[in-house]
Amino acid sequence: MAKQPENRSNKARRYLVGGAEIDAPALPGGLYLVATPIGNLRDVTLRALEVLAAANVIACEDTRVSRRLLEHYGIATPLTPYHEHNATEARPKLLARLSAGEAVALISDAGTPLISDPGYKLVREASLAGHTITTIPGASAVLAALSVAALPTNRFFFEGFLPSKNAARSRRIGELTRIPATLVLFETGPRLPEALADLATQLSPRTAAVCRELTKLHEEVRRGSLDELAAHYTQGGETRGEFVVVIEPPPEEADQSIDVDYLLRQALGRVSVKDAVGEVAAATGRSRREIYQRALDLAKSNGGE
Repeated sequence: MAKQPENRSNKARRYLVGGAEIDAPALPGGLYLVATPIGNLRDVTLRALEVLAAANVIACEDTRVSRRLLEHYGIATPLTPYHEHNATEARPKLLARLSAGEAVALISDAGTPLISDPGYKLVREASLAGHTITTIPGASAVLAALSVAALPTNRFFFEGFLPSKNAARSRRIGELTRIPATLVLFETGPRLPEALADLATQLSPRTAAVCRELTKLHEEVRRGSLDELAAHYTQGGETRGEFVVVIEPPPEEADQSIDVDYLLRQALGRVSVKDAVGEVAAATGRSRREIYQRALDLAKSNGGE
């Protein structure tokens, strides 16, 4: 028989809203995936507060970040770290608590858990073990950026962070060129100018929006062509904060009108022949052999000029 979770006092199951103490209903055992604000602490749902107050433990990426939210709402539930560096060790302990009948809440530093964090492995193993899994929806940087970007939202592709190394980033952007959907990417401030420059080289003349510090005091949404945005951030645009980049989908006729020679020349100016061939093959859907032969033809042509 599974042991019962440790009872906490009624006071420990309360939260504050507008200065008033509210009792949180008891929770049945299971894993609760709770969305938290992406900046403004008021962007939290009442249901999220109830679950966080009533859970036996809250698994979070950074206890220092999450503690600010809990203290703001007078929540006394204990925190335990769960992130990519300790997940292998921490996950069995959380699964053991679930097996003991406890209510375990999982949150990320901001937004909806499992988006660019290791939470899916915990959810997968909890599911395989037969535990109840409940989502408590709320804030999401992806959806917030899509809503203000003024770009098509009927179909979108979330990429997350691009690779940090130049060659790998260029190859990945080449693979993204053929996706018939609005692209959504996360990026850090220090890497933003180079990432936008690579995106402009391979995806222009598409329109995009760079969303900085969404829901926070210095929120900014800058819209324009990828060339314009790359120039702005390369020439000193504000790069402090957290960024979401939203890029419009390719035109419907893109596959028929792709200029292979243009893409090859652009790629060969940045990377090796091997990497350029792979990049353009991924972008166009054509065979590497065909692209390699065209690269050789271009080299011969340039040599004769």
